[in-house]
Amino acid sequence: MKRIASSALCTALLCVSSASLAATNLVIATVNNGHMIEMQKMSKFFEQANPDIKLKWVTLEEGVLRQRMTTDIATKGGQFDVMTIGMYEAPIWAKKDWLIPLKADSAYDIDDLLPSIRDGLSLNGKLYAAPFYGESSMIMYRSDLVKKAGMSIEDRPTWSHIRAVAAKIHDPANGVYGICLRGKPGWGDNMALITTIANSFGGQLFDMKWQPQFTSKPWKDAVTTYVDLLKNYGPPGSSSNSFNEILALYNEGKCGIWIDATIAASFITDTKQSKVADKVAFAQSPVATTERGANWLWAWSLAIPRSSKQPEAAQKFINWATSKEYIKLVARESGWASVPTGTRKSTYAAPEFVKAAKFAAAEGAAIASSRPNQSTLPPSPYVGVQYAAIPEFQTIGVAAGQQMSAALLGKVTVEQALALTQQAAEREMRKGGYYK
Repeated sequence: MKRIASSALCTALLCVSSASLAATNLVIATVNNGHMIEMQKMSKFFEQANPDIKLKWVTLEEGVLRQRMTTDIATKGGQFDVMTIGMYEAPIWAKKDWLIPLKADSAYDIDDLLPSIRDGLSLNGKLYAAPFYGESSMIMYRSDLVKKAGMSIEDRPTWSHIRAVAAKIHDPANGVYGICLRGKPGWGDNMALITTIANSFGGQLFDMKWQPQFTSKPWKDAVTTYVDLLKNYGPPGSSSNSFNEILALYNEGKCGIWIDATIAASFITDTKQSKVADKVAFAQSPVATTERGANWLWAWSLAIPRSSKQPEAAQKFINWATSKEYIKLVARESGWASVPTGTRKSTYAAPEFVKAAKFAAAEGAAIASSRPNQSTLPPSPYVGVQYAAIPEFQTIGVAAGQQMSAALLGKVTVEQALALTQQAAEREMRKGGYYK
């Protein structure tokens, strides 16, 4: 009997071992922000439902992630089966045939996706990346500090009004800074915000002849405003701060005003994370001469590179992670205020979400107001609010971000920073064949 039992046990162990060996390893490259970290926690439910698929995570800071993924997909390296990309990459990479079109099943309800987000991730009517969460930008501020200062912030205040409020509530002696804005260089870091400021001053990245416009008056006024705000009313080390750094500062009660991604609202109103969760209010982004392009539009999304070794498993995971059911799962496990937003009509139609998320109306209004096809006051040849959806923009945006950071640090003047950015942009556009 012992020999038979031992044999049976060995057979069972062999089966388990064989099953483990047969499991599909799905490598997912993603960004290190709150909702993506939450997705990793929730992925145990996906693995339980799909025991033949094992998820392997590569989690990186935003700038490093973009570099790694761009290199891998361009060289067909095949390191990743699922990539976390945005509205900038999706149509460009799809046009280069670097991505596999997505196939949503009937339960996915693709028509539930917000139109502006879906359109930004599609090419010729085909969806190439599924939105995990979408965002615009808006003002988030300490209502208690603003009220104490005898001030107010309404929707679409002017940048000069924001400066006046920041000056009133700035109290560095007690660890409170009037305003926190992205300063870390990068086209998706400081330039995401700065470009929206320039848009609101009536600026644009390129004119209709694809000539860069960085030395124009709107850009000079915008960057001067930005540098002035952070130098006078921002926290020390602002040139190193991006989303995660400012989120930590805000949750500690150190920021009076923060203008950034709407997705931050779910974290700064969470009493488990934020010391000022009950003192937060929201308003639509500031303007100078126009509302056009004053707040950005973005979606972190999941896509399958052509070089994926497991495209079928990748599609199955993406369908799960970007579904209505996933949103309900997060609501059940962490609460409705923690669900990824900005992707589906059904989320904003859910009474539980509207009740739990006091930022829902402001976030929804910001996303709805963004127009990637009409993001500037003068006519522009490109699609995108805080970026231009052309391959050359990534290099231009990185160079611009470095110059804006140098201006913030006082290494160069605003005029010098913009002149150097203009030169870099003109060089890339000539290389790209836009003009001689």
